[in-house]
Amino acid sequence: MVANLASSWLTFSASVAAARAAGRPLVALESTIIAHGMPYPENVRTAREVEAVIRDLGAEPATIALIGGRIRIGLSDEELELIARSDNVHKVSRRDLPAVLASGELGATTVAGTMICAALAGIEVFVTGGIGGVHRGASETFDISADLQELAKTSVAVVCAGAKSILDIGLTLEYLETHGVPVLSCEQDNFAAFYTRDSGFRADFRLDDPVQQARFIRTKWDLGLAGGVVLSTPVPEAAAMPSAEIDAWTTQALEDAAAQGVTGKAVTPFLLSRIKALTGGRSLATNIALIRHNAEVGARLALALAQTR
Repeated sequence: MVANLASSWLTFSASVAAARAAGRPLVALESTIIAHGMPYPENVRTAREVEAVIRDLGAEPATIALIGGRIRIGLSDEELELIARSDNVHKVSRRDLPAVLASGELGATTVAGTMICAALAGIEVFVTGGIGGVHRGASETFDISADLQELAKTSVAVVCAGAKSILDIGLTLEYLETHGVPVLSCEQDNFAAFYTRDSGFRADFRLDDPVQQARFIRTKWDLGLAGGVVLSTPVPEAAAMPSAEIDAWTTQALEDAAAQGVTGKAVTPFLLSRIKALTGGRSLATNIALIRHNAEVGARLALALAQTR
């Protein structure tokens, strides 16, 4: 009954509905990267390119957002433009879903918010840029992303370029381990760090083949082990940024955020915007490259998972 009530809040786009009817696998995409992660018009162009990558590989993209009191699973061109260009789009995580749906206002889903909506829609794979995690200085601020708790409880596979390099990646991985969330890596042994390929921390398991990845994930869920799986894949080497440089820019951005009193859910968008300015736009190019690559990996995983049902 509860699941049926929850699914009544969903509205599927025409293309997503057609894919569901045809039995084609779906890949969820978040909308926060559109509303808060990139400037216009790069956000719209990137969103459409990522959707095209997924379609070209045989799966169907489902970009998720909250519009008019509904959870939209898949966005029309007009809805995508609305999310991309509106000045007042709420950043929606687990705690924000009821408020934004009840008010009918615009909402862009975070990793946690997208996982919840994807699970309601029966979507098993979600592609994002980088997951949230334990922020630097969390021992004082207790600033830990809700993404990590969602990964512990919601059964969706999250394909990402590791965790954002603005975070304390070591503590983020410790948190995931404590909550039993497997961290897989493909294309390298180590966990990725968003702008850079290598965080310096090993993933739990390396699985390069999407069929192997799908078997691992399906086995976990078949055993009744609820919760997500993180699949880390590094940004393409040609687009990666040097670790020393990005660390210096991140430190500067963190100092700027502290000086301006930026806190809570405003921190990540501020840091990404500030790093973009400090790098002269290079970080945005890296961000676009990694999300496109993640989409390729995620589409192949979705196709392989569909074969394991």
